[in-house]
Amino acid sequence: MAKVKIACDSSAGLTDEEIQKYNITIIPLSVMIDDTVYVERETITNEQFPAMMQAAKALPKTSQPPIGKFVDAFDRLGADGSEVLCVTMMASISGTVHAAEQAAQMTKTKVTVVDCQSTDRGMAFQILAAAKLIEAGGTVEEAVAKMATVRDHSKLYLAIDNLDNLVAGGRISKFAGTLSSLLNIKLMLEVYDGQIHIAMKGRGIKAIHKEWDKILAQMKAKQVKAIGISHVQADREVARLKEQLQSLFPEIPVVVRETVPIIATHTGMGACCLLYYTED
Repeated sequence: MAKVKIACDSSAGLTDEEIQKYNITIIPLSVMIDDTVYVERETITNEQFPAMMQAAKALPKTSQPPIGKFVDAFDRLGADGSEVLCVTMMASISGTVHAAEQAAQMTKTKVTVVDCQSTDRGMAFQILAAAKLIEAGGTVEEAVAKMATVRDHSKLYLAIDNLDNLVAGGRISKFAGTLSSLLNIKLMLEVYDGQIHIAMKGRGIKAIHKEWDKILAQMKAKQVKAIGISHVQADREVARLKEQLQSLFPEIPVVVRETVPIIATHTGMGACCLLYYTED
């Protein structure tokens, strides 16, 4: 049986320890700040990016990995006869999956590309489940099926503190952004079926707190398997949310991370994301 190796793009919310433990290959995205290109995990860290974004003259521009980077990685990973499972972030926010699919046609290595229909720690949940199955002798087909099960039992909620980056990035109109800022409008977004949906919009931080309370109440009724919080310098909100989660689920570690530049560029400062998956 051919050995199976896992590759993924750098939006996956994996810790360094997880990457090393399962020997996962990261294919990095890049971000351009004032005409200088930075490569995720290579020339810029998640922790460095928010301050650089704030100091930038204009909203940074994000780029998917070049097809050549995928081809090189696939060639290298398959040189010993291994096949590759390549996991990418959802197609609705990046063309990364299409670059990976094109690269898979250009390499001699047998490659299976999966759009995980999520990103960040939600993507990591799927990759870790696949890695554990493969480590136990599972096939690519079994790993892909396991990822789909985890995906279908995962939740991703994202609280947007301000709409500046969404306006600057053309996601919403300037007029709507200005009006929302004047009214102190906050958004709660939810990702499902590979798309971003507005779960709630309301005025002020209390509206967000009320929505978090509803989400936590829903979690209490489930058999939660893993929890993550990703954010963009939202330390106060993270501390509040983490304390509540640890009270509800003391046996489950909460993985807290500054999110990657590719995501932070669009969510803006103060964004806070809760990701979890359940047994049922």
